[in-house]
Amino acid sequence: MSSEQVISLAEQGIITILMVAGPLLIIALAVGLLVSIFQATTQIQEQTLAFIPKIVAVLVAIVIFGPWMLGQLTQFATGIFQNLNQFIG
Repeated sequence: MSSEQVISLAEQGIITILMVAGPLLIIALAVGLLVSIFQATTQIQEQTLAFIPKIVAVLVAIVIFGPWMLGQLTQFATGIFQNLNQFIG
């Protein structure tokens, strides 16, 4: 296996990871920002107020984006298994 193949496989893996994790991270970031703005305007400094909405939002996002995320991961794994003979030899 040449170094170009290793770099290409690593690049595909990183892109897949970013595509799968990206929507969840963006949603958690947006909800965290909204909660921070709410806390700053109301001067409520409760620690659990920052975590509970993010957890709920990420769980809802997993329900919505879960099938797409699973499809992306399955497509990447299928590509690896189909080209396994190139990686071994």
